[in-house]
Amino acid sequence: MNTGAVTGYIDVAQIALYAFWIFFAGLIIYLRREDKREGYPLESDRFGRVRVEGFPSMPAPKIYRLADGSTVKAPRLEHDLRPILARPTGTYLGSPLQPTGDPMLDAVGPAAYAERADFPEMTYAGLPLIAPMRVAAEFTVDPSDPDPRGMEVQGADHESAGTVQDIWVDRAEPQIRYLEVATLRGRRVLLPITFAKINGRKRRIAVKSILAAQFETVPGLASPDQVTLLEEDRITAYYSSGHLYATPARAEPFL
Repeated sequence: MNTGAVTGYIDVAQIALYAFWIFFAGLIIYLRREDKREGYPLESDRFGRVRVEGFPSMPAPKIYRLADGSTVKAPRLEHDLRPILARPTGTYLGSPLQPTGDPMLDAVGPAAYAERADFPEMTYAGLPLIAPMRVAAEFTVDPSDPDPRGMEVQGADHESAGTVQDIWVDRAEPQIRYLEVATLRGRRVLLPITFAKINGRKRRIAVKSILAAQFETVPGLASPDQVTLLEEDRITAYYSSGHLYATPARAEPFL
């Protein structure tokens, strides 16, 4: 019998290989179950009740204790009761949805957003994570970079939408998250920095996702100096949806 052999045809290396295969298969199943704590089950009421859970099944609910002492359960079994403000374009399951109202505000398609908690994300020190520089006074703009405050903001139609009044920064990862824009009608709205193209030489900021007039209907804030998780999702969804819904032509095929 060879060294390390258990029997005439099984040795320690073979057992270790089989054990690794079993462990790795179990790890994949475990991770696949854990990633179903958010977004599952997939449900639809369009053509009768359809529930998709797949294999493996969803894990049992688990309670997570957060830093502030509150708790969150995942997976959450509460249903999203918001009405779908769109109608199917066909009679088959999976047919596209056609918005019935203002798609940029009705949470349809690229404007869809999750109902996150309606309170601001906090830092370890207990301060709102994202804040305007008038509050987070310890932040400044590098002198070698253009300061966007005072710059004109233009929409995709090259019309003026307003002027930047302040910069909202991330206290944990020092960077700009939003620009606060005073619109022509006097509203204060947030513009995600990722949707802004800053031209320091011309002192101008271009936004391609929405038109100038559509800045007037950007979802607002409950508090002038903080933004909640829910408000962040709504604002980002609004600008994102503009790439498809800002003009009727954008929703049509190129060819």
